[in-house]
Amino acid sequence: MESFHIPVLKEEIRHWLQPHAGGVYVDGTLGHGGHTMMLLEASAPTGRVIGIDRDARNIATARERIGETDRLSFVQDDYRHLKRILDAQGIERVDGILLDVGFSSAHVDDAARGFSFQQEGPLDMRYDTDQGQTAAEVVNTWSEEQLTHVFLIYGEEDRAREVAKAILARRRERPFSTTVDLAETIAVALGRHGKIHPATRVFQALRIVVNDELGAIETVLPQAVDALNVGGRLCVVSFHSLEDRLVKRFLKARPDVQILTKRPLTPSPLEIAGNPRSRSAKLRVAQKLGPDEIGKSKNKYNTHDRSLNNKALNALPTDHSNVPHSVEPHA
Repeated sequence: MESFHIPVLKEEIRHWLQPHAGGVYVDGTLGHGGHTMMLLEASAPTGRVIGIDRDARNIATARERIGETDRLSFVQDDYRHLKRILDAQGIERVDGILLDVGFSSAHVDDAARGFSFQQEGPLDMRYDTDQGQTAAEVVNTWSEEQLTHVFLIYGEEDRAREVAKAILARRRERPFSTTVDLAETIAVALGRHGKIHPATRVFQALRIVVNDELGAIETVLPQAVDALNVGGRLCVVSFHSLEDRLVKRFLKARPDVQILTKRPLTPSPLEIAGNPRSRSAKLRVAQKLGPDEIGKSKNKYNTHDRSLNNKALNALPTDHSNVPHSVEPHA
């Protein structure tokens, strides 16, 4: 029996997104279709859903699981291209958008995708395996300074310099090609302390930079708010502080949204017991305001603080051919 990625905070998202018949909704991270199935059910019989995913395998799995219906459009693309996707679908405005910006557990469970340091696999980490630079290319070609900044900013690894030095020393003997090979090199450099594997933060950093995850979030958020009807809602699920910080600061900077969740919503103990990987999830929700409502919101911050991702982007090679997905201009 095939196992599917378990959607997090599904009932909370149903409650806050308020899908209804006749509405149009976007699931920007389709995965195996768990959230999309909920949206289709809650918006029956006339609601429409656009399911987006970068990974062709996720699209195929979701299509087989859900089946074909004229109420659902499958789109293989990056959600950073939201406006272009909606234009191609002939849609100007939508009633709700869901972005679950964490990576799928299916990626970790499939050793061949190269996301897990606990299973032997090619050092890849790309969501879309048809384009972009692999993690192996990053660790085998980037300079010590570039790797240090990436591990420090994206992975929040305090000993980033030590890891970068160890990687450069080892790759002089032979290049890295597998996940376990890299993980063992990191473990030797940092030592093992406690339950958390020493490669955890470095693998997180590599995954983020290979897929330009923070850049994608920054690019899609303005498009998402612009695409909402008045009263439409944006739900964003993040899984680590870098993502959540970007979302929080963006929402507080937009005068045309009302933040509905004073603090991010987190999974219940019951959900965590059934799906331990959900424990880090945080849900933030905002609603699009009408012209006569703007200025009455209590959101703070008057500018979108992009400093975090800018620091990380400055660590990337100046030769943009070495970057898997080009950094698009900010809206």
